[in-house]
Amino acid sequence: MKTDVLVIGGSAAAISAATTGKAFYPDKEFLVLRKEEKVMVPCGIPYIFGTLKNSDQNVSPDHGLINAGIQLKIDEAVSLDLENKICKTADNSEIEFEKLVLATGSTPKVPGWLKGADLENAFTIPKDKTFLDKMLLGCDAREKIVVLGGGFIGVEMADELNKRGKADVTLVEIMPHILSLAFDPELSERAEAILKDRGVHLKTNVGVKEILGDKKVSGVLLNNGEILEADGVILSTGYQPNVSLAEKAGILINKFGSIKVNEYMRTENFDVFAVGDCAEKFSFITRTLKGIMLASTACAEGRIAGMNLYKLSVVRSFGGTIAIFCTSFGDTSFAAAGVTENLAKERGFDIVTGSFEGIDKHPGTLPDTHKQLVKLIVARESGIIIGGEIIGGPSTGELINLIGLAIENQMTVESILTSQIGTHPLLTAPPTAYPLMKAAEIAAKKHTFG
Repeated sequence: MKTDVLVIGGSAAAISAATTGKAFYPDKEFLVLRKEEKVMVPCGIPYIFGTLKNSDQNVSPDHGLINAGIQLKIDEAVSLDLENKICKTADNSEIEFEKLVLATGSTPKVPGWLKGADLENAFTIPKDKTFLDKMLLGCDAREKIVVLGGGFIGVEMADELNKRGKADVTLVEIMPHILSLAFDPELSERAEAILKDRGVHLKTNVGVKEILGDKKVSGVLLNNGEILEADGVILSTGYQPNVSLAEKAGILINKFGSIKVNEYMRTENFDVFAVGDCAEKFSFITRTLKGIMLASTACAEGRIAGMNLYKLSVVRSFGGTIAIFCTSFGDTSFAAAGVTENLAKERGFDIVTGSFEGIDKHPGTLPDTHKQLVKLIVARESGIIIGGEIIGGPSTGELINLIGLAIENQMTVESILTSQIGTHPLLTAPPTAYPLMKAAEIAAKKHTFG
């Protein structure tokens, strides 16, 4: 079997690499090789435990690949011969290729020291439909569930399980606050208050020492000696790059266990690219290596690899991850991009901040109006925006994308203040008190006058 471009993987990065590559090189044949019959939408996984009811409502459709003229083969890649450009698969097929894109994703990471992680009813959260279906049945039979890890997935899992009607859900986070890698404390505290109001129990600033039980989970022992009763535990303790295939083929892996790539997403092998969770990341702001795994970043990397497969372009390169996050509990949404105030100071930036809280419609008497808080983190000397955080309603997701665009294009608070915006009572904050503009105004005064 032969193809011009072989893409190994089936999720966001693989889809973006294949469809973008086909769009830019329509005369080339593209083949996506993945082992899953059905692929989960990664960011939708927590919602099959509450909002979506089951995993069938969270399947990524294949029609985008098919309509683009891309071949799809359901099989597992088991080895790569990069010298002869051959991929061997589990069904003993051999696929010859010109270019290779590795989009092999990530797998759940479980601390090796955590006793009890292998007990029955202790679940990780893989992107595997069959496992998730069994996990869903297991969770439905549980009455007291402890979720370990207060990042985005852990928080969403806790909220969704609570929404499903679980009587007792407790979220444990070792940091002082949940979501603390994305938000500064004053915003994290608001998220905590909302979760508590929705019925989720929180244990912050304390770690887990051991998952208790003989064969099945009976509880969780915390570092402070407290024991939480539980008949189920969900480990949301991060993910690790899935690089075993690349490593066996001799492709260079960095210190974080990711495939080393350059700004074109190319590995040290001229004809091999890597994108998504398995590929190396570095921060757009701090320029340090990062372990961030986001579908938005994965898709950007996939597009960049697709465009550069056969011809490099200096204007189509990856400048580093902006780390744009967003989530929602009930009718309140949270979003962040770039660096937090705390991280900026830790990395040595001289900064000012601007925060403003308004509303997302006008007048505020309109139905479904939400408060909207915008915080900007700004380099003091230049006025360049390096971070932003938002709490608001449904428009939060799109507004953080705008802030991300401003960060990536190194816009200043002055360029925000002199921008023209469109507003409408039902769709946006008032033009006279647009929270993004007002936060920029407050930061601009500090950066200009000290």
